[in-house]
Amino acid sequence: LGVMQALRGSNFASGLRMNGKRFMSFRPRRSVLFLPGSNSRAIAKARTLPADVIIMDLEDAVAPDVKVDARLNVVKEINSGGFGQREVAIRCNGLDTQWGKDDVRAIAKSKANAIVIPKVESRNVVIEAQKLISQETRKDLPIWCMIESPMGVLQSADICSLAKESKENPLQAVVMGTSDLTKDLHALHVPSRFPLQTSLQMVLLSARAHGLVALDGVHLDIENKEEFLQHCTAAKQMGFDGKTLIHPTQIGPANEVFSPSADDVKLAQEIIAAYNEALEKKSNVAVVRGKLIENLHVEDSKRILQIFEMISAMK
Repeated sequence: LGVMQALRGSNFASGLRMNGKRFMSFRPRRSVLFLPGSNSRAIAKARTLPADVIIMDLEDAVAPDVKVDARLNVVKEINSGGFGQREVAIRCNGLDTQWGKDDVRAIAKSKANAIVIPKVESRNVVIEAQKLISQETRKDLPIWCMIESPMGVLQSADICSLAKESKENPLQAVVMGTSDLTKDLHALHVPSRFPLQTSLQMVLLSARAHGLVALDGVHLDIENKEEFLQHCTAAKQMGFDGKTLIHPTQIGPANEVFSPSADDVKLAQEIIAAYNEALEKKSNVAVVRGKLIENLHVEDSKRILQIFEMISAMK
């Protein structure tokens, strides 16, 4: 309670503006759970799960003979509501498949918070999706791209650059598809994920260069909880915003790892307070816990506190 009171205090409130400019808003996407779009029971349960994001899948998790029924089902479920503050997205089939374009049109007409496009290897795929969505008179549907092939990784900078080129149905996030990527690389699934390090860093660099959300790929070994925690921790240390998941048991650990710790919050408060005090003294630098603090540290502290406040509001 004391932390929340402090966040709402004058130091935090004034810290949301720097040189008269509003600092960009953040929201938690620590845990991003994939669910088969054909499984109404799983979707109903998702309304009670503590995941930040639910992705209803029409692609890999749905058999070809039920894809059309699954499309109708996810639209019905999303339009029914009941998901609280969770973001709800739909992963369509590839635009080059017989279902893809109809998926995009249906999603554009729904109340989905985002559309997830699989196996993106070119900016042209995103542009095509934007046009399809706009044809349904929707202008505000964020697009999330899955990068899950060597070509997708190599083209990630060009793909992500679209974020600054369109205000309608904007590119908002990139999602690592590490399972397909590992297969295409002919790499091995090893605990360190060393074969994927270059790809993860390249896509993360592309995302950050253009102000996008970056989400790590799934962990397939549900029973290996220790390795899952290691992968979550490594992804957070690298800079990812959260992790995509395939089972509800993974939600709690992902939320814990990707949440700001109590010390993270305390340090962020100290940094903002010290910097504001320095500004009052006509100085642009401050010292906190023996370390020099500049504007860049203040910006990251604001991000941490905004995420913390949103997480607290979701409980």
